[in-house]
Amino acid sequence: MQIVSAEVVVTSPGRNFVTLRVTTEDGVTGLGDATLNGRELAVRSYLDDHVVPLLLGRDASRIEDTWQYLYRGAYWRRGPVTMAAVAAVDTALWDIKAKYAGMPLYQLLGGACRTGALAYGHASGRDVPELLDSVRAHLGQGYRAIRVQTGIPGFDSVYGVASSGAGGGERYDYEPARRAVGPVPRPAVETWDTRAYLRHLPSVFEAVRGEFGPELPLLHDGHHRMTPIQAARLGKDLEPYDLFWLEDATPAEDQAALRLIRQHTTTPLAIGEVFNSVHDCTTLLSERLIDYVRSAVTHAGGVTAMRKLLDLAAVYGVRSGMHGPTDISPVGMAAALHLDLAVHNFGIQEYMRHSERTLEVFRTSYRFEDGLLHPSDTPGLGVELDVEAAGRFPYQQAYLPVSRLRDGTVHDW
Repeated sequence: MQIVSAEVVVTSPGRNFVTLRVTTEDGVTGLGDATLNGRELAVRSYLDDHVVPLLLGRDASRIEDTWQYLYRGAYWRRGPVTMAAVAAVDTALWDIKAKYAGMPLYQLLGGACRTGALAYGHASGRDVPELLDSVRAHLGQGYRAIRVQTGIPGFDSVYGVASSGAGGGERYDYEPARRAVGPVPRPAVETWDTRAYLRHLPSVFEAVRGEFGPELPLLHDGHHRMTPIQAARLGKDLEPYDLFWLEDATPAEDQAALRLIRQHTTTPLAIGEVFNSVHDCTTLLSERLIDYVRSAVTHAGGVTAMRKLLDLAAVYGVRSGMHGPTDISPVGMAAALHLDLAVHNFGIQEYMRHSERTLEVFRTSYRFEDGLLHPSDTPGLGVELDVEAAGRFPYQQAYLPVSRLRDGTVHDW
């Protein structure tokens, strides 16, 4: 199982993806997702210039040893660029091992714990009527759980709302990173006001519950935009509407903030999509400050690292809620689904459908039926890369939007 080649493929079928393709001496290939939205070329360079030369001649079956070799041997540990690169290698090696074994990856991880993974979709609207229509549309597509995001009166664009005005008119749900325009590309700028958001949101959930009843699991993403006391207020205000979770209420770097939020609300909390190591989560898990951990295979070190993180979370009764927007490629999504099926403490899986152009490049075999995602029983991950198709979609620089307060201050909270 000696590695004879490793190729980094950057393609942009509607949005940018970075994929590592590893090949063994027997011609068996494995894929890994290394996409880091808005900073894709940094990961490509890390892989091409620093990691790929170390892989050639290595035994592809030595997954744990290779993970430690890349993580510890670099001295500079963690960080999103490093961990996305390590994740790509790790996932590709698991794909190869499962193909050699002739079984889907989840079987190598211990077999299935469930028949499928409950998935939630992203409903949004500039106003309440548009939001209610979006919820209906997602229910019509088969979703059994819905994330609710809404515009705020007086604001043209709000991150996470599909029909927001910024970005030249294209819908926001597939790719919030804006394609570069002009001689000097710049991120789109959105105006933000947390107080207006806090006043508006409870009435939105009142309307959604009034229309769709108490049983539908509803989720909401705060996108890190609140102070701890603001997040505590929102969690308490939303308690009557029985959320499945409130996500990313405060910036994830300040983990102590979750202590204050936890003291004031019983609304379940989810966080972790910007984390890239189990070490980012240990305080949150051991003190039971969150209910769902949101890290992704793509950004947290691969299948090996995510399995360890979720096993640790299980000790403290914390469930998985892995990140799954369209900046996770179909390769990363497939890896998540195999883990979803295998781990005992699965909670829910974020799922945004990839575009038709993306699916020309990535040939998938996982499926979505009756609200559940099912990984393929094809050996490996069940995803193949069409390199020729990938070549038809060259990289296009894009940036995620930046929010500013009315006075022009760059805003995170």
